Amino acid sequence: MRTYGQYCPIARGAEIFAERWTPVIIRNLYLGCGSFGEILEGAPGLSRTLLSQRLKQLERLGIVRSTPKADGHGRHYELTPAGYDLFKVCVSLGEWGAAWLEIAPEHLDPFVALWSMCNMLRRDRLPDRRVVIRFDFTGRRSPERYWLLIEHAETEICKTYPGVDEDLFVTAEAEAFVKWHAGQLPWAEATGTGRILLHGPSWLVRAFPAWNAKSAFAHIKPVSRAGAGPAA
Repeated sequence: MRTYGQYCPIARGAEIFAERWTPVIIRNLYLGCGSFGEILEGAPGLSRTLLSQRLKQLERLGIVRSTPKADGHGRHYELTPAGYDLFKVCVSLGEWGAAWLEIAPEHLDPFVALWSMCNMLRRDRLPDRRVVIRFDFTGRRSPERYWLLIEHAETEICKTYPGVDEDLFVTAEAEAFVKWHAGQLPWAEATGTGRILLHGPSWLVRAFPAWNAKSAFAHIKPVSRAGAGPAA
């Protein structure tokens, strides 16, 4: 790890926090991703090799700790008190990003929004039966399809057909789905304009939007670029 060679706490903290992928790994651990595979799933584009390096580094620094899993396969990861304190920096960064940065085309990965949604579902509102939802996302260079399995308040995202009948079909523009989850597009507008379409039993169609707790930063109103410039 390269250093700035400065005693300043900002510089020393940035040596850790500003490492590529580190804030995303901290975020995933905070959201409850305890296994190597779970952390990796929530970070599309992160290689297994780099994740392994980052986790070892964070353990050495006392930010993450790991213990062998009970079944002897792999390790369980969690944040230490220092790690939870570091997540506060992630929150501040997220609040700034939500206020000052626009969602650009390169940010419209529907899988990330779906993964985030699954980690923030309102468990108390989920049905007490198994529900399988198929998502077809459009507006990308190639269409993307995923399945969400919900059973006993547990969720799983499948990238291939899970072998069970679907109960609900969601067809959505990637941009609309991402912005709805981010709190920047009302559900009524997204469905009213046909950017998000649902097909299935009426009770599921009505219930689905109520399960989404939305992004943790959905309450932050973006700052208008027009009003963000220096005063004349």
